[in-house]
Amino acid sequence: MTAPQVPAVYRAPREWTRLHPVSPLLGGWAVFGVIGSIALYNYAPQWTGVDPELQASAHWLMGSLGWVVAAVALIVGASIGLGFLQWRVNQYRLSDEAIEQRKGMVFKQHKQARLDRVQAVDVVQPLLARIFGFAALKIEVAGGENSGVSLEFVRLGDAEALRNELLALAAGVKRAKAEGREATVDAIVEEASTAQGADAGAGHVADGSLRDLISQPAGYSETAAAPEQEIYRVPLNRLLMSIVLSWPFLWILAIPVLAGVAVFALNLDVGRILSAAGASLFTVVPAAFALFGFFWNELSRGFGFIAALSEDGIRLRHGMLETRRQTVPPGRVQAVQLRQSLLWRKHDWWRVSINVAGYQDDQEAVSTLLPVGSRQEALTALWLVLPDLGDPDPAGTVSRALSGTGADGGFTPATTRARLFDPWQWRHRGVRATDRALLIRRGWLVRDVFVVPHERTQSLAMTQGPLQRVRGVADVTVHSTNGPVKPVARHLDRADAEALLASQAQRAAEGRKRQTPEQWMTAVGLREATHE
Repeated sequence: MTAPQVPAVYRAPREWTRLHPVSPLLGGWAVFGVIGSIALYNYAPQWTGVDPELQASAHWLMGSLGWVVAAVALIVGASIGLGFLQWRVNQYRLSDEAIEQRKGMVFKQHKQARLDRVQAVDVVQPLLARIFGFAALKIEVAGGENSGVSLEFVRLGDAEALRNELLALAAGVKRAKAEGREATVDAIVEEASTAQGADAGAGHVADGSLRDLISQPAGYSETAAAPEQEIYRVPLNRLLMSIVLSWPFLWILAIPVLAGVAVFALNLDVGRILSAAGASLFTVVPAAFALFGFFWNELSRGFGFIAALSEDGIRLRHGMLETRRQTVPPGRVQAVQLRQSLLWRKHDWWRVSINVAGYQDDQEAVSTLLPVGSRQEALTALWLVLPDLGDPDPAGTVSRALSGTGADGGFTPATTRARLFDPWQWRHRGVRATDRALLIRRGWLVRDVFVVPHERTQSLAMTQGPLQRVRGVADVTVHSTNGPVKPVARHLDRADAEALLASQAQRAAEGRKRQTPEQWMTAVGLREATHE
């Protein structure tokens, strides 16, 4: 009788450990793109306007099957060989103070992401890794550019275990430092596992061979993930409709219509147009791929989008071919932008974007808090980041910011002297400060509302162009970290701009003194639940 397989218990390694042996293969698929390009040039017809020299080279390569096989084998072998050498010198481990990684063949690197500086641990699965059950682990820390640690690739179970353990350890180290006691890895993991009800059953982690990849039994992490509560999700039909109701999509639909009108109204030669289009096919194709890339990015970024709440922070899951499970600590969100285009106004849909500190190298992947949602969902997304707006009627204040004009909602509006150089939007511009955040609104065809917590204000600047100086108008820029959100209060009266500059600097200094993660947990109801 065959003995039952014992579930594996995944745990972060304490000794130097290499990534999975198949990691070099997961990055080698791009070689086939080169082979496909050669085939494209070889079989492309003459009317496409392909470079004759490139086509001649492609014919020569494809003319002999032996040469093709040899070239493919050489390219694939070199890629795998180089990847294997890089894998041999890429190791990581978890210590009492940090997650460490050392790599490099010619130039050696030894990175240490200190546990008390860990901001987020994301599990990312590109398509090929997802098919075979692997994942990349991206550990972001508070620091400069390239200060994080990226482990590409480990088994999904190992990635989730390391993520859970790192988040528990990071919280435990910070808590221990606040209580003035020493923190150790084993003590914190045991505390987290006991608190979360983790089962410490028997088992072992397989050694990572290809055989294990095929026959590995299901397992579980020794340190369980902190419980979470789903807040909202984006339905696929709404996501698709939001892409259809976008300006790029309408421009694409308008191109054939405008071309047809031009042909019949101007009596153009259709044959000559088709000939010119064929001759420039290799110029048009990259543009077509760029347009397709826009739609694909929008679809992939919002596909299966789910936002949940946990003690770690805001958890976001999304992606079609490449899936990403990320944790956004509220204390790292520097600014929020709510946007609505004219085409979304009938449904009252909004997109919510954020600037997140610590993601210097991957800001675009983590900048979306809500791809498309109702006004209530947009207000909920803002609440996740800033549960206390410092206003007795936060929902009403934000709603008036989203739809109001002039001084509606207590906003300081742009001066009427700005209508000379801003005739369409000056009525929709304004700024208002609550006890906890600065709100800036703008836009006529496209509405935008920026929300910057006072304690996240990096710096301030007041600027005036030549015409603005003549008209007594000034702009106030609120500097944030790198990201898509650029808060600027434009065309204020100079006196209002100077008052805003002075008062916001004072509010920012006071906000930095009182803000703590525990305040956020209490505001969203996590601290009470934990105590219960």
